[in-house]
Amino acid sequence: MMDRNYGETEIKERLSQLSFWEKMEEKQKEYAVSHATVRHYKKGAAIFGSGSVCLGMVFVLKGSIRISLLSEEGREIMLFRLEEGDPCVLSAACVISQITFETHMTADRDCDLLIISSVAFRHLTEENIYVKCFMYELMMERFSSVMWTMQQILFAKFDQRLAGFLLQEYEKTGSLQIRMTQEQVAQQINSAREVVARMLRRFVSDGLVEIRRGTILLRDIEGLRMI
Repeated sequence: MMDRNYGETEIKERLSQLSFWEKMEEKQKEYAVSHATVRHYKKGAAIFGSGSVCLGMVFVLKGSIRISLLSEEGREIMLFRLEEGDPCVLSAACVISQITFETHMTADRDCDLLIISSVAFRHLTEENIYVKCFMYELMMERFSSVMWTMQQILFAKFDQRLAGFLLQEYEKTGSLQIRMTQEQVAQQINSAREVVARMLRRFVSDGLVEIRRGTILLRDIEGLRMI
């Protein structure tokens, strides 16, 4: 982790993308800018987790991060991912008393994060009702993502989960090539690599995909949608 040298003007420009920005007084905007930093994390770096100091509100400027739960045995359940332009307040648990569980943030790719410190974010939520509304609306949105993940794990057949993930990646990137190892796919859909490998072999025999080194090539989009 290292701090990026973003100037006040650039930080202000990035913060202006947040929905509450225009509802803030000038002195509140200046306060937010002065208490914001941009940090760079390498792929695989732990951003926030057990024992971490409360980070504050996070806004993804570049790259992506995954939010997950870790069991005592070290098993990871991924809840959702954040991409460029996504904010998150789960890393501000010390500000939000309703968050009573620990989440872990990990850099999925090299990323730059704009962070408003926890002290400053608390101050802004206490001073400005629009910031507080933003915080709770974002919590509900993330909770919906968590519930969708739990539904997939508990109720969806594995072939449906895997096909859905491949289609999601295709729709996000527009590329028929999913550049991920089977281990990475397993991590993303909360399964074991052996289970993913077995199902991918079935998809290959059905003509749905082709497996290459570090890449899954989608051959039959409509067939995956039928699943």
